[in-house]
Amino acid sequence: MAGFKRAPLVALLVLPPPLPPSNLPSPGPCTCANGSTLLKNVVPKNQAVELIKRREKEFQQHKARTSSVLSTRLYAPSNSPLQYPIQGFKVRPMTPTFIPGLALHAEQRRNYTVSLKVSKGVLRTTIPAARAKVQGNGESRLMMESSSLETLNELLANVSYTSTVYHIHTGDLASFQFEDHEAVFPITIKQPQPPVLYDMGIDVNSQVTITTKTFLRYPQLKVLLRSIRQFYKDIEVIIADDSFVTEKMTGDHIQHYIMPPGKGWFAGRNLAVSQVTTKYFLWVDDDFLFTKWTKIEEMVKVMEANPELDVLGGKVGKGQFYSSLIYEEGDEMEGGCMYRKTRGKFHSLPGYPQCSLVSGVVNFFLARTDAVQRVRFDPNLKRVAHSEFFMDGLGSLMVTTCGHVAIGHQRKTKEKGYMRFRKPAKSDAISKLQLHFFKNHLKCIRYG
Repeated sequence: MAGFKRAPLVALLVLPPPLPPSNLPSPGPCTCANGSTLLKNVVPKNQAVELIKRREKEFQQHKARTSSVLSTRLYAPSNSPLQYPIQGFKVRPMTPTFIPGLALHAEQRRNYTVSLKVSKGVLRTTIPAARAKVQGNGESRLMMESSSLETLNELLANVSYTSTVYHIHTGDLASFQFEDHEAVFPITIKQPQPPVLYDMGIDVNSQVTITTKTFLRYPQLKVLLRSIRQFYKDIEVIIADDSFVTEKMTGDHIQHYIMPPGKGWFAGRNLAVSQVTTKYFLWVDDDFLFTKWTKIEEMVKVMEANPELDVLGGKVGKGQFYSSLIYEEGDEMEGGCMYRKTRGKFHSLPGYPQCSLVSGVVNFFLARTDAVQRVRFDPNLKRVAHSEFFMDGLGSLMVTTCGHVAIGHQRKTKEKGYMRFRKPAKSDAISKLQLHFFKNHLKCIRYG
């Protein structure tokens, strides 16, 4: 073909795309659900400036306690000759530990040079062989060089890491380099924790303690206790009581703790749970009623089969009350957005179609004692409060609700002494919102 000229061959070098940034981006403002309360609006204007300063200081301290370099995004380099641990490398503080899996897989070269660098510890390897050179042994940057790949990998197999900072749970990032290749892998620095185990004993009496809080409702409390003894005559019952005029509850397997008058709902819960010595406790209100459907053994059975569960709720009467919590962290200045969705659930508990995973349940629940003690009930909440405990426990407590266990509710009676305190004043509701604004670092909240 006359006039046709062959185009010259051009070698195209295809470069890999740049890696995304390794630092997690700061979350932007969250979106408040329709009908939410903007919590900054409930803060007194003459206190707002100083209160927000104190909230910011506490939030930064919270971040310092809970954040770690281990949350840094790491990306595996493509076609890398470097071999290294990508997950699960854990060391005790200030304890030499061999780094598993370090190796170099490279084509033939006259010489091989690799380096390792850390920031919270030092690196060591064996005394170099005749065909190798090591620089920085016992320092934060270690370089190894050899003309033999086999010798170099022997050195890498004997590299140890020792943290130089004592911390019970933190981390380090190790940089591993060869020529133009670099890999970064995490090192978890953690003080091992001894387990705290509960002896389950031989029956429900050594597995569960029943707890309740009472205030000016002794007739209802006595009915509750009689119903408990009808089905569980030897189970331990703990009563926290902040009544103004007290009446001693006596009997076998009853612990009655008298509190200062009017200390409140959550203070009483804390007291009762603090005295539990069994693996589980069953929380009930003082006007509940045990029935043939109040099967504590069945609740224990589900919890024991699912060790990751912390709280299991049931029905009260014919109603099954539960909720899901939808929470966005939001930005650092304004805070997060919380939405409590009544009867919201996630999915059924595997193997138990009668149970669903949720965020919060009603006042009839079986709970792991140690898990609840870690969250605790905020004693600032004196009267109407319940969901607030599950808000504090969000991300810490695994909660389920089951429809095959239930407790009865006594018929409501009008008691003038009690009803005077049952309904909170408007100031109590505002105080609760102010507490969410500061303590939970919330921008807004909606109860749906």
